[in-house]
Amino acid sequence: EVQHNTATNMSTIQAIRCHKFAALDEESSNSEQAKPRFRRRKKIAPLRSVLSCDRIPRPSIPANSTNHVLIETKYVGVQYPDALQAQGLYQVRPPLPYIPAMDVTGVVLEVADGVGSLKPGDRVMATMTSHGGTGGMSEIVLATADSVFKVPDGLPLSSCANIGRNYFAAYHSLKTIGEIGNGSLVLVDGASGGVGMATIELAKAMGAKVIAGVSTSQKAAYPMSVGADRVLCYGTNASSYKKFKSAVKRAAAELGHPQGVDLVVDMVQGDLFEAALLSTVRPLGKICLVGFTAGQKLIRPGILLVKEVAVVGSLWGRWAVQNPREHRQNVEEILNFLASGAIKPRVDRIFALDAFEKAFELFEMNQGRGNTVVSFVNEEAQDYRSKL
Repeated sequence: EVQHNTATNMSTIQAIRCHKFAALDEESSNSEQAKPRFRRRKKIAPLRSVLSCDRIPRPSIPANSTNHVLIETKYVGVQYPDALQAQGLYQVRPPLPYIPAMDVTGVVLEVADGVGSLKPGDRVMATMTSHGGTGGMSEIVLATADSVFKVPDGLPLSSCANIGRNYFAAYHSLKTIGEIGNGSLVLVDGASGGVGMATIELAKAMGAKVIAGVSTSQKAAYPMSVGADRVLCYGTNASSYKKFKSAVKRAAAELGHPQGVDLVVDMVQGDLFEAALLSTVRPLGKICLVGFTAGQKLIRPGILLVKEVAVVGSLWGRWAVQNPREHRQNVEEILNFLASGAIKPRVDRIFALDAFEKAFELFEMNQGRGNTVVSFVNEEAQDYRSKL
């Protein structure tokens, strides 16, 4: 049973753990040292059957550490990669059992000697990057100071609990790779999802115009609610892709870009990539590959040559490690957008800790939209979809 408490002085704390992968069975091995081998299950198990709320030892700052921070968790973000990881289908497969979730917001409990930028009582967000983003869904987390950021006063902690998964990827695509600015035109597909909506918000805050693409008209309200200039439906087949391509070209001309969009932030790939996206980009424009929700399709180099389009994979993590100062500046800019009102802080769904499974099931059922949060504070769960 999930219990809400202040875990500050307890020897054990509550944490959500994944004990096996929902889509994989572990194969037996004759060696205890051998790396686990898995095979795909014929039927994927429900995520609630592999996740549980457990008691684990309370973490502490390692002896002689100069860069660790203990944080009492208030809110944790859940997104599509967290569900994929619990199924064993994400590109990074953590050792079992593991604690899910990358994004944490809370209050600093303790800092190591040598951490001068933070102090107990600071309101913060932390990005847990171990094994592709794990370790966050725990009452107390141990983070490194370089992955912890102060949350500006007045900015709700709940609204910052998806910044790593959603806004880091979006901003890296827009700023670092896309180099967009005032007056640029951006096309975003998968625009009702967490990264898609964050991309729209950030692009608008940067002064760009945005065409948003969704797979069904029922999803159009989500990108529209965060400021997309146009929302178009690309559907699921060759005929609808062709209509979408024509509609994007018309919208680009209406928005002052007759040669096409400057940047595509692509969460979908699949057949949509060649059937529509490539033809919407201006010569020497870019496509950022962020995800493959429609599956991966081969990209023919001859078409890129003819279209004069650059295609770039967008992974912020490696870049952040190699460019820590620039990454911190990017995060602070995102937080300033939220604090200033250039981006309206929002939470689309909050689930209480004792209903954490429902947060994962949204993405398991492909119903995840926007910012989904699990609350570690004793408050009633809320669903903000009516505001969209």
